[in-house]
Parts: sequence; C-alpha cells; structure tokens
Amino acid sequence: MATLVFVEHHEGKLQKDSLGVLSKAAALGDEVEAALLGFRVEDLAAEAGRFGAARVHVADDELLGAPLPQPRVDVLEALVREGGFDTVLFAASVLSADVAAALAARLDAGLNWDLTDLDREDGKLVGKRPALGDSVYVDVGWTSEPRLALIRSGTFEPAETGGSAEVERFESRLQDFSLAARMVEQAHEESEGPSIEDADVIVAGGRGLGGPENFALVEELAKALGGAVGATRAVVDAGWYPYAAQVGQTGKTVSPKLYVACGISGAIQHKVGMQSSGVIVAINKDPNAPIFEYADLGVVGDLHEILPKLTELVRARKAA
Repeated sequence: MATLVFVEHHEGKLQKDSLGVLSKAAALGDEVEAALLGFRVEDLAAEAGRFGAARVHVADDELLGAPLPQPRVDVLEALVREGGFDTVLFAASVLSADVAAALAARLDAGLNWDLTDLDREDGKLVGKRPALGDSVYVDVGWTSEPRLALIRSGTFEPAETGGSAEVERFESRLQDFSLAARMVEQAHEESEGPSIEDADVIVAGGRGLGGPENFALVEELAKALGGAVGATRAVVDAGWYPYAAQVGQTGKTVSPKLYVACGISGAIQHKVGMQSSGVIVAINKDPNAPIFEYADLGVVGDLHEILPKLTELVRARKAA
C-alpha cells in the first residue's frame, strides 16, 4: 500500500506535526512517500527522509511560494493520479484543511478529519476519531480509494528512522483558475520563546485569573521555566489572550513534559487538548475543580499569591 504525506514547512523548517504523521505512517509498515511543495524547498527533502519517507516528491515553483491552497491541490491531484497512492495524509492546519477538502472533491474521495490515531486492522486502515465532545472515541474507515485523512494537531510525535529519501522533482502543472487568487500581504505574529506545539513546558491560564492583566503572572512563570503560554477557550473568546495560544478541542493539542494549569476548571473540551502531557500540575482555589481528577499534582489556593512565589523560586533555583 502506498501512502502520500503532505509535508508543510514554515521559514525553512518542516513542521513538527507533518513529521509526526510521516513517522506514524512509516510505523504502520506502509510504503511512505512525501509531497513537499513550495519555492526553494528542495533542501528540506532530506529531513523528510530521516522521518520515514522513502521518496520525496518536490514541486519547487515560485507560483507555490504563497501559502494558497488551489495550486497545491493541482500538484497533489496529479501526484495521486499518476502515483497510484491509495492513502493521502495531512497534519491538520488551516492550509492543509483547505487543501484536503478541495483534493477530496477533485478525486471524488472520502475524507476523514480530526483523527487522533491510525491503525491497521485485518489489513485495512482504520482511524480513531473523538465524538460526543471528545468523551468517546469511534473507529472510522473509508469505502473507496484514495483515502484522505486529516490528523489532529499534536497527535503524533516525530521519530527519526535514520533513513534517507530519494528526491524526485515533480513539475507543477497549475490550472488557470488556481492562479486567480494572489496573496497581497502576509502578517507574521511576533512572539518570544517556543510555540505551544514545540514547548517542553506550558503554563496555561483560565478564567480563574480574573482578568487579562493577570496573564502577566502566567507569562512570568512560563519565561522563568523556559516554556510557552497557553490559554483556555473561555479566555480567548473573552479577548484576554490570542487564539494561537488556545489549548483544547477547538484549539491545539499539546503534549509537553510539564503542563501547569492556572485557574483552569478542567472541562472535557480543555482536557482533550493537554491530557497527553507528561506531568500535569493544577493550581485552583476550588478543591472540587474537575482538573484535579486527572492532575498529577494539585495545589488548592489563590494563584495570585502562588504564581509570583513560584516564579521567584524557579528563578532562584536557576541562579543557584
């Protein structure tokens, strides 16, 4: 069985989620190939080989420089039809969701989304997908080929196989209607420290902080720990913190070594986004908060007093 993985890149680096999907596909024992599309991206092909791709199809074209979906759909459609791939996998992102949906329409193919696992059962590919507010998981499949799947962000960790990939250049044959849109401007968010997807430590804040100004307490602790700042949907919806930091069902799935939840009740929608963290520490003044049911360490108390002292202790320990 031949599997094609759409590999995303940003600022000269392959994205962690894409490498994780590559690793998972290789672990299933399939013949795995990667599609690397963009402008001046050929130098990134070798890295895809280290994470499980036996062959990397590179479409290097200035017309693929902007992160627009339709030109990528043109390239992938030709690749899938000519390469005979029975499975196409995507790590979920805004771009890949657009590409996957349009590709499914072009190929008249089935698309399963928001998958949190992939497996082989009796030789058939089976996906795992959350349902009923992520309270249960269901098996999903496909009735025809090619099978398309979007994997939830943060699901699979990249695992180097030590292999190398054959690089095959693929001509990008773009259709006129795919070039009708052009990107006028692209904004980049300015941030310090690691992103929540890559951080080993995340300090997250919820409504228990009391107001947006108190996110400074979370930021100071995250900075002292060398980590990133996360947020719940409630505070993002209230405008207290940017959406890019949202952890949970409608945000990002993360798996840091340490997750510090500050003033977060621990509703199921948030739990599904961070439950795979190595160690979960919860700080909340409500001893009955649901988050204490699955936290490794719980602290009942006023976070406005605890966080500054904890930050001070971390800084003192590092300075010692």
